[in-house]
Amino acid sequence: MTSTSGDKPNISQSEASETERWASLIGGGALVLMGLRQGSLRGALTALAGGGLIYQGATKQSTIQQAQEAIGVNQPIKVEKTVTINKPADELYRFWHNFENLPTFMKHLKSVKVYNEKRSHWIANAPLGNSVEWDADILEDRENEFISWASVEGADVDNSGFVRFKKATGDRGTEVKVVLEYNPPGGALASVVAKLFGEEPEQQIGDELRRFKMLMEAGEIATTEGQPTGHK
Repeated sequence: MTSTSGDKPNISQSEASETERWASLIGGGALVLMGLRQGSLRGALTALAGGGLIYQGATKQSTIQQAQEAIGVNQPIKVEKTVTINKPADELYRFWHNFENLPTFMKHLKSVKVYNEKRSHWIANAPLGNSVEWDADILEDRENEFISWASVEGADVDNSGFVRFKKATGDRGTEVKVVLEYNPPGGALASVVAKLFGEEPEQQIGDELRRFKMLMEAGEIATTEGQPTGHK
């Protein structure tokens, strides 16, 4: 079939679209790298802009959706950590079950107030000296084995999690597994800022479980300031 004159503009438009797509991918990647190297809020915002360009090059979705999904806004952060503590499960369970004990070894928590058997109020540290708070309900509670909870509607931080206490092999005490999932305020941008300030969630929870182990095994937490914290 002989090509018509109307076909040529279509080919040209397709090539232009492909060129524009690759330009967005390359330019966006450069912005992300430059932003992350700056190690500042301005750098994080630069990385955010670069992420939007990368996503624009990869899809044909709306600008708002590009910016959100490229950096993972509304995508929950999931953290999973396990530690073995040389103590029986019932002792560990009792201490953890009183949520007001958690700030003793969880530095990211300012306070937890237990209202009743189901609901509690949490206040946590946020980047740049801010704080966030929410109410949470216990969803499932199996004595000496398992506790799960989730934030209620209207929380500053939409989150959920569970802790499981399981007898370790070889009479080594109890295996404590913690799984947390949450959406930080501001989505992934807030997560990027947190990492820049040394508050990467996975490392943070790992450190807190190590402090829990010290507290339960030794009765105190040896801090860098030389101020041990004892049992409540």
